[in-house]
Amino acid sequence: GRRTRLLKGLPGTSTVEENAAAGVSVYTFNVTISPMPSEGVEVLPLIIKPNPLAEAFRIEARGSLEFSVVTTGNPVLDYETMPKTFDLQIFVEDSMGRTDLSTLTVQITDKNEPPVFQGNMAFQTVIIYVLEGTGMERIYQVDAADPEKAELKYSLFPESVPFLVSETGAIFSTKVFDYEKDPCCYFLNITITDPDGLNSTRTVNVNIINVNDERPYFTTEQRIYRIPEEQRPGTTVANITAKDPDDEDSSSKLFYSIQSSDRYFSINPSTGVLQVTGRIDRDAGSLQVHPSISVILRVEDSPTGGHFSEMEITIIVEDINDNPPECNPSAFRKEANENTAAGTYLLNLRNYCKDIDVDPSYNQFNFTGLSGFGSNNFALESAVSGRLVMTESIDLENPANLGVEVYSLTVRVQDIDCPNYASKYHFYTSLDIIYIYIRIKPVNEFFPVFSDLSYEFNVPETTKVGSSIGRVNARDKDWPPSMITYSIVAGGGNRDYINIFWISATEGYVKILSRLDYETTQKHILIVQASDQEKTTTASVTVNVLEVNDEEPVCSPNFYSFQIPVSLAVGTNINGFRILCQDRDSDPRSFRYFINEGNVNNHFTFSPSAGSNISHLILASGFDYESGLDTSWIYRLLVYVTDDNLLSARDKSTHPIKTGTVTLTIRVIPNPTSVITTTPGFTIVTKKENLYSDSAWYVPFVITLGGLLLLGLLGYLGFLLVMWIRTHCPPAGKPVSTPLIHFTFCLSSQTMTKLNTVFDGEARDPVTGKMYEFNTRSGARRWKKNNEPLQPALAMKVTSNATGDSGQGSNRAEAPSKKEPSEKRKEPTAETKAGAKPLSEQTKAPGQDGMELQKQKENHEDRGLSPAPQGKY
Repeated sequence: GRRTRLLKGLPGTSTVEENAAAGVSVYTFNVTISPMPSEGVEVLPLIIKPNPLAEAFRIEARGSLEFSVVTTGNPVLDYETMPKTFDLQIFVEDSMGRTDLSTLTVQITDKNEPPVFQGNMAFQTVIIYVLEGTGMERIYQVDAADPEKAELKYSLFPESVPFLVSETGAIFSTKVFDYEKDPCCYFLNITITDPDGLNSTRTVNVNIINVNDERPYFTTEQRIYRIPEEQRPGTTVANITAKDPDDEDSSSKLFYSIQSSDRYFSINPSTGVLQVTGRIDRDAGSLQVHPSISVILRVEDSPTGGHFSEMEITIIVEDINDNPPECNPSAFRKEANENTAAGTYLLNLRNYCKDIDVDPSYNQFNFTGLSGFGSNNFALESAVSGRLVMTESIDLENPANLGVEVYSLTVRVQDIDCPNYASKYHFYTSLDIIYIYIRIKPVNEFFPVFSDLSYEFNVPETTKVGSSIGRVNARDKDWPPSMITYSIVAGGGNRDYINIFWISATEGYVKILSRLDYETTQKHILIVQASDQEKTTTASVTVNVLEVNDEEPVCSPNFYSFQIPVSLAVGTNINGFRILCQDRDSDPRSFRYFINEGNVNNHFTFSPSAGSNISHLILASGFDYESGLDTSWIYRLLVYVTDDNLLSARDKSTHPIKTGTVTLTIRVIPNPTSVITTTPGFTIVTKKENLYSDSAWYVPFVITLGGLLLLGLLGYLGFLLVMWIRTHCPPAGKPVSTPLIHFTFCLSSQTMTKLNTVFDGEARDPVTGKMYEFNTRSGARRWKKNNEPLQPALAMKVTSNATGDSGQGSNRAEAPSKKEPSEKRKEPTAETKAGAKPLSEQTKAPGQDGMELQKQKENHEDRGLSPAPQGKY
């Protein structure tokens, strides 16, 4: 009986929600015992003397020494009606007799509970009855409450019904109900919701009660009736029916009558059967224009003082088939293309035929009996449509159709139904005949086709302008044959002419309009078009220009005039003269040179005379004026240059040969003592002009930039040259032992003259009296500076010759021969040594010396100076 601490976790406090289900764990604790093996729990933990007394909780074992306090579910814990706190005394005793008692306090927590309906709605569905026609008013009050005394919210579903519920739970109708139009029953779901969103729903059934307030109405929907004319009296036209909305669920007694005055029809008051009472003639009276009859019918739910409705019906009197179809016109003429596809519509006969019967069922007719020449190529699409179509395409190019242009057809037009009258006893068939003439038009359906895909003409370049060089030909398969025209649509031009070819528009002959040139263009490609006025096709024409020797050799120079001394040695290339010839259509080896005129005594020849485009003028034989063999001092040579050197003797007779000419004037100088009139020269001025397009704006910029860079480079090179001269050239007057070449270069640099100009003579100008220096070979002159010695390196040697018979003598200046070694020209005693040499070695030919003097004289005359005196150096 000793009290020991055995309950671990107690005393304690716990909470549990109201309405907790049975078995919900409220609190868990453990029982502590001694570790001795003999000890154990003698009395399991149990609840004793709970406060308040209730069996709402019990203890369950979770393990050997773990236990839980759980709810029993009986009674159900309710926060609103039961105590809020339970004190549970938990007792336990072990096997040693030790006990423990502790308290567990359980607090009940409040839980929001859904609201509840009260009154009839709490137990059953409420049914409400509303009379139709009742105004909008409250029809029911909903009674509900919340366990937590909270304010409730009322809602109604579905929202589309004509009812609403107020905040206090009152249900109102929102319209005046009509039993015959509106639903007779509504189911309203009323929902009450507390502030926490918990809700409850009940159903209210609203039934609409019918009252007798509606007019009867016709149930016959048909408003238009059709009857043939001439119907017998008593024939039923329509069976009229009606209903009373107030008697939907039971049979009602209704009364029928005709309100409009009508002499054709009557209605049975009880059954509503509408019948014919008089003769109806569609072809007489007002029915001929207006074949419809309007009848106003009335239905009543009481013979007197009741509700009624009226309805208007229209009765159309149909015509019978008493008119044949007619076509206007009765003959047709149509055209169709030959390539019209099968099935193509040609003519709609129905557009020209009609039946004047009013009733569509009796004015129908069809087309049959298509026949005639060529009818197998045509057909009626259908008997009703009257559409004439082609069954197959007609090809005029087919030999079977050649010559056929017009097809003649006939078609019968006939009523579908047999005409009849109710008051007449005869039947007849009405028909009409249509005549159709169809002309087939030719169609350009084929493209022209050239006889060849491409043409190639070989034409010599010497072909005359206007000559025909070939012919193109094209055809097409159309019948009748189409006229084909030809034209050049591309090619056939060059930079000088837009069109150098012409083609005959009707025959296809190709002609040339300007001279062909093989050296410029070897091939021309033309695009030739053939057209039949609608369709076109093209073919390429290649014109190969065949080379023909039509270019003359062109030599440079082609005119030249010079002088030679009479003593010029045989075999000498005269003045180093040569001609350079070119021929655009010949090989350079094909040239042959010969002097055709002026070569008296054959003194001159060309070497080589053939096989090269360069030839030199050679003195073939010496002059002999003393014996009288030669008498002319001026030779005018006409040189022919032909391009036939590579041709055999047989080919020369068949191939064209072209000849170029060169004119040479040669003046023989007898002796330089006589004054010889110089041959006036001429100057050829060539003017070139550069044209730049606007798009080539960069060209001047590049040229300018390049020029500036070049000027800068030249300036820099000039600066280097001046520095070199200052470094290597000694001052003037200082003796030097440098070689002649170095001396000449320095001297030329100091005097600003050309390196290759040597002034080896001097003379006095007769006009100004000043001294000037001149070069005996080139004729170049300059004013002589005071105290400037003559250039010693190239001093001239003076010799004298006496003529044989006349006894006249002349002094001649002679420059060193080009063939002499440079050492000899450098020797200061050259003049002495030259005197010991033979005359042929010391001096030039007299003719050459005379030529130099003559040139020197001409140069003086050109510059306005007096000629240098002969023999004074």
